[in-house]
Amino acid sequence: MLDDLDRRILRHMQSDPDQSIPDLATRLGLTPSRLSRRLEKLREGGVLLGLRAVIDWRALGYAVEVSLRITLDKTNPRAFDEFTVEARAIPEVLEIQTFLGQVDVRLSVIARDMAHYQEIYRSSILTLPHIADIEALMHVARIKTDESLPL
Repeated sequence: MLDDLDRRILRHMQSDPDQSIPDLATRLGLTPSRLSRRLEKLREGGVLLGLRAVIDWRALGYAVEVSLRITLDKTNPRAFDEFTVEARAIPEVLEIQTFLGQVDVRLSVIARDMAHYQEIYRSSILTLPHIADIEALMHVARIKTDESLPL
């Protein structure tokens, strides 16, 4: 699927995502047009999904992160779908993951402080449909966050 040049391109993009196409091409020993063709091939193949800004939510005044492990009432066949549609609408929910097992869904929720979290929890989370059980895990420290892949 990926050849050595594709892997080199992706490694360089991961290590310095702000570099321009001409600078990256120079580092790789390619012409900018050849690099652009390779990048387009990676996009078309679904390997390179796009570039995005990574915003530190702490710098915007959010100081609390909570993981909510949720078990749904699975007697309703539409429980997952109805739950996730409504959970997506909560702006403070940064991530929704689904699982097979005792826990069905994990939500990652941010808040400015504990009072704000309680407000989100009471007015938004508890109103989500089909919740059978919730376990809240308060984040204390983030030990590793790395989206770079071993290429």
